[in-house]
Amino acid sequence: MSGTTDEIKGRTKEAVGVLTDDKELQREGKTDQAAGASKNKLDNANDWGKNKIEEIKNKLNKQD
Repeated sequence: MSGTTDEIKGRTKEAVGVLTDDKELQREGKTDQAAGASKNKLDNANDWGKNKIEEIKNKLNKQD
């Protein structure tokens, strides 16, 4: 599941928890949101790293 999907799922759970006064569901929702945000940040960092590696490879290839 993507980070964005987890965040949406978490917001939904939290909202239902608020409507039904279910504290456990609210906590689960907040946890899902945090997990989704973490996944998104990790994916972004991974993409950044891959881009930097490609930049370095391109620079090295131009020197040949």
